[in-house]
Amino acid sequence: MAQYQVVSAADKRQLSDFLIREGQFLLPMVKLLEQSELAIEQVIDVTGRACVEAVLEMSAKEVAGDKSPGKPSGEVRWHGSQEGLAHLGERKLRIRRPRLRHKSQGEVEIPAYEAIKTPGKLARRMMSILLDGVSTRRYKRVIPEMADTVGVSKSAVSRASIAAGQKLLEDLAERRFDSLDILIVYLDGLRLGQHHLLGAVGVDSSGEKHVLGLRQGSSENTTVVSELLADLVRRGLDPARRRLFVIDGSKALRAGIDAVFGTNNPVQRCRTHKLRNVLDHLPKDQHANVKSTLRAAWKLPAEQGQRRIEQLARWYEKKHPSASASLLEGLDELFTINTLHLPPKLMRGLATTNVIESTHGGVRQRIGRVKNWQDGSMALRWASAAFEATAKHFNRIMGHQQLWMLEAHLEQSSEQQKVGEQKKVG
Repeated sequence: MAQYQVVSAADKRQLSDFLIREGQFLLPMVKLLEQSELAIEQVIDVTGRACVEAVLEMSAKEVAGDKSPGKPSGEVRWHGSQEGLAHLGERKLRIRRPRLRHKSQGEVEIPAYEAIKTPGKLARRMMSILLDGVSTRRYKRVIPEMADTVGVSKSAVSRASIAAGQKLLEDLAERRFDSLDILIVYLDGLRLGQHHLLGAVGVDSSGEKHVLGLRQGSSENTTVVSELLADLVRRGLDPARRRLFVIDGSKALRAGIDAVFGTNNPVQRCRTHKLRNVLDHLPKDQHANVKSTLRAAWKLPAEQGQRRIEQLARWYEKKHPSASASLLEGLDELFTINTLHLPPKLMRGLATTNVIESTHGGVRQRIGRVKNWQDGSMALRWASAAFEATAKHFNRIMGHQQLWMLEAHLEQSSEQQKVGEQKKVG
């Protein structure tokens, strides 16, 4: 016998609120099926009701403007909500619909509700749009198309999307980290059209990942890097706390870390970025040799591994001098984690910027269809919303059970530095 999960009224209202606030990111309905094991009828009820309620909210805003609690304005005002009935194909859905009142003429109709409260072609069209979104995974089309079907203007949908994105960006920009013990900070750049963004993801002492910040500008720009890091300090990231930074090798990133957090923090360069850079300077028939040599060297103790790579660089020095130079550039920082004597499983998660690159991958997946990036503000809004959506699926870092070893090393080195400074003063 099939077992179904009961969906409460609070669950349904939460989904509706999500769609109203963040219209451009409709909750993936197929995932609701896969993860919750709901019957298709329940999925239609839950998502259909949420979509209709979001559209009704937009329609009401076109008549009365945005809500302003405690500050009545205009001739038509918001007046709470009440139960209503909407038709979706042959189905009847009980919904919560907004109420509007004219200050002297009484109740005001909501155009979208008038259009969908009786069965007909319109109801069947909305059902078709909803099912098309489920079957083809084109979720972001559902709200705009349903809104357009009942007469809510595209500009209203656009305004709702912009407002939601701006709110998410503001929330991200003011998020505090005072209560988090961030041990690791990953920094990497993201490009959307012609716009460069710099993102930061942190990992706390329990292995949980956190989106720390997002800033417009290139990771090759020291000013942009320093401004982002200084903002993290302003929001509670203790600059006196020694932590590990994992970067792609950009000199600007290194300079920004030193300027804001000091020169005593260990920095690990991303090995994946290094491998790509070296291979770019070599013919394809040399790629297998370089890959196997580097990967084997990275498993050795720091001094031995560096000697292996130095030997490889000397071998390429005459025929491929640019590859030789790339191998030697920043060599010490490729072995930072080896000097910390950490377990192999934990080292795998610290050796590359994959933690933040996978986050960027989730961002690209969610906004990959956007081709016309009008300006940097639009890129920031959409990226912040996609970052937040991606963060909801964060798992703990690989080897998180052994993070106490990294924490112990960072604290021990910090104490040794304090003792050394005291001796110098004395």
